Amino acid sequence: MHPFSLKSSKGAPILPRPVFVFFVALFGFYVCYLSFNQITLENKREGNSGEEQRENICRKPYVPYDELRYVHFPKPTSYSRGECSCTPVRFFVIVSMQRSGSGWFETLLNSHPNISSNGEIFNRVNRRENISSILQTLDKLYNLDWLTSAAKNECTAAFGLKWMLNQGILENHDDIVSYLNKKGVSVIFLFRRNTLRRVISVLANDYDKDAKQLNGTHKSHVHSKEEADILAKFKPELDTSTLIANIRNIEKAIRDCLDHFKSTRHMILYYEDIIGNSNALSQVQEFLRVPVRPLMSRQVKIHTRPLPDLVKNWKDVSSKLNGTDFAHFLDGSDYDT
Repeated sequence: MHPFSLKSSKGAPILPRPVFVFFVALFGFYVCYLSFNQITLENKREGNSGEEQRENICRKPYVPYDELRYVHFPKPTSYSRGECSCTPVRFFVIVSMQRSGSGWFETLLNSHPNISSNGEIFNRVNRRENISSILQTLDKLYNLDWLTSAAKNECTAAFGLKWMLNQGILENHDDIVSYLNKKGVSVIFLFRRNTLRRVISVLANDYDKDAKQLNGTHKSHVHSKEEADILAKFKPELDTSTLIANIRNIEKAIRDCLDHFKSTRHMILYYEDIIGNSNALSQVQEFLRVPVRPLMSRQVKIHTRPLPDLVKNWKDVSSKLNGTDFAHFLDGSDYDT
């Protein structure tokens, strides 16, 4: 035997060099692929963890547990909240009736730097055609994508609207209550105790829609005493044959509304309270969980005179209401000018 000869191996034959190189390259590619996926997965998890961490940072330090359902961190699509993305937002709705002081009340709220109330969103019929259109409108509003002159956008802390009883809220109350509770929306009920004064204000406003007493324009709200005096000159004549039924219908609508929405987080406020109670507006701000500060409005009251000076047929009205459950409206002592 040749001195350099070797005995044949009993194992598998050695692979040719090209095949060996191919398998080494394939193995290296597989290792790189796994490593890349691992890095991507870790980055994704880290990103998700960062978002969750930011959410926790936004929620935990200053929001009591029982308040969490009423606190939101909207992510509007039309703009970025930027440095205020962690500013919690509370949703609200003002439920009222025309000529109940809601316009004045809303201007008071909007004088607060952290409150945005966006008017009668549902005065447009197409937004309240059915419950689907109502909920779609509310979703857009409460995502802070509803842009009005009242919207403070980035750093708003309380965001809402004004909703009149004749704008679909009573007809769809079951679905709306469910939505408000699920969304964590607080409700501010604003009505007038003296329904007679509201009836007078409605009639006077309806008259001006046609008469346009202020230089040919109609104004539901005014900002000067001169304009208020012009509008207050008109004295409506009340239909005494339907007056009591009208007042009863108004008060029934209010009772029904309060009953339908009693399961919501809410407060009940009266126009007369805002005028006569210096703490009323502070209580509203505390209810909305915003810093309490003085609120201002440029609106000027129109009908500030005693009731007998506001109605053309006052004697007939007084005679009709005397001796009824509504006789206390004639006193007018609940209205402080």
